[in-house]
Amino acid sequence: MNKLTKIGASALCGSLAAISAANAGDLSVTGGVDMSWISLDDETVGNPIGIGSNMTFSGSGELDNGWAVALSIAHKNAAAYSNTNVVVTVPSLGDIRIDQGGSGTGLDRMDDMTPNVWEEAYGTGLGTGIDTVAGSSGGSTIEYTPNVTPDGVTARIAWAPSSGSGASDGASSGVQSGAVAEGSGYDITLEIGDAMSGIIGLTVYGGLASVEQDAGGSTVSGDKDEQTVGIKYTFGSFTLGYQWSEEDLGLSSGVDKYTNDAYGVTFQINDDLSIGYNNYESEQSNIGGAATTAEATSFQLAYSMGGASIRLAEASVDNAKYSTAASADRDATTLSVALAF
Repeated sequence: MNKLTKIGASALCGSLAAISAANAGDLSVTGGVDMSWISLDDETVGNPIGIGSNMTFSGSGELDNGWAVALSIAHKNAAAYSNTNVVVTVPSLGDIRIDQGGSGTGLDRMDDMTPNVWEEAYGTGLGTGIDTVAGSSGGSTIEYTPNVTPDGVTARIAWAPSSGSGASDGASSGVQSGAVAEGSGYDITLEIGDAMSGIIGLTVYGGLASVEQDAGGSTVSGDKDEQTVGIKYTFGSFTLGYQWSEEDLGLSSGVDKYTNDAYGVTFQINDDLSIGYNNYESEQSNIGGAATTAEATSFQLAYSMGGASIRLAEASVDNAKYSTAASADRDATTLSVALAF
């Protein structure tokens, strides 16, 4: 990790001067590159070589009143802007996070927490089109994590004034981009670890979300509601997990619901080498039509040595993008080499 010490700290702290004077902070930069080769069996494809890069700016500081401030700015491939969040930690209350939308808050952080050694079953380049729960995270969000919960319990409450709006900045607001206008939304999530359950290695988690939708829309019948529950258990070198989720779209025609089941198992052979299997099934329900189930599976191997990681996945998908056409059943082998800086 390369550090740019105290560069931009005055800008970060200056924006908080109305709250309290701040001590000098730090700004660091981390990043990486991921090089991949994807082979789709029995298909004519384009160039199988892929490369992706990312970098994240992380800032931190402390106000004179004891409050801590942390900043994260993420960039995706080719330095395309991704997301920004600021977390203010108030010792007597907990963490208050302001997120610019896109990912990382509310139910979205629980979209699939089943164990894997690299990526989710649908995340190795097959283009499965599988739908997962996201809550209100599509818009800028305020999330509160109280610090008064019992040991082993993490609760979070998130709220977005306009869930369907994209990221915004200090000079403009996010703009609605979906076909259905979405209003305010909230998420509530809960994680219970072994310190609360008394069973070493056991984690139970779940959450729910509700997003208002414009009742004036011709296809809208109510709010969009989502929920999920899951469990993970680690014993020895094994980790097992299962998760269920459901998304009720609140629509009166077309696709109205997704019901998902996922499970995974991983085995850590040694400190550097791990293997795993992951499966994800998603049933798409249609009003007045037949339901279609998309299923993705993946066997994965991951090896790390210092800042380098080598990952291999044998993956398959049935009914990709909820299509029953023969071309929607695919198999792929993906080799990835990642370097962290």
